[in-house]
Amino acid sequence: MKALSLTQPWAMLVVTGAKRFETRIWTTKYRGPLLIHAAKTYPVFAMQFAWAERAQGRIRHKLPLGAIIGRVVLKNICPTEDIAPYLTDLERLYGDYTSGRWAWELADAEIFETPIPYKGALGLFEVILPAGVGS
Repeated sequence: MKALSLTQPWAMLVVTGAKRFETRIWTTKYRGPLLIHAAKTYPVFAMQFAWAERAQGRIRHKLPLGAIIGRVVLKNICPTEDIAPYLTDLERLYGDYTSGRWAWELADAEIFETPIPYKGALGLFEVILPAGVGS
C-alpha cells in the first residue's frame, strides 16, 4: 500500500479527519488508499503549533513519531488556486495554499488504535503490512 510521511501534528490532524487537504509542491497520478506515517522528526515550530491546537481542544490524542498512525483515501488532487476561495479559516491554518502548490483531497480518515513503528521516506512510498495489522 502507498504511504505518505507527515510531520506531527499534521499527521494526526489528517487521520482524525480534521485536515481534509494536504498541500504539496508536487502531484501524483495515484488515487486510492494511503497510509499516513508520522515522521520521526518533530521540529520546534511543529511542537508550538501542536501546543496551540491542543489548547484549542482540536488535538486530543498522543502524537506518535516514526510510525504509521492511520489511513485515508486520496480522492483528488487540484491546484491550490482552485479551492483556496472555498476553504474555511481552519483549513487555511492547516495547509499552505499559496499559488503553484497542489491540494490533495483526503477522505475516509481512520486512526489506528496502535501505531505501527515504521521508517518513513520522501514522497509516496510502498508499505507492506502483515495481515490483520492496522485494522
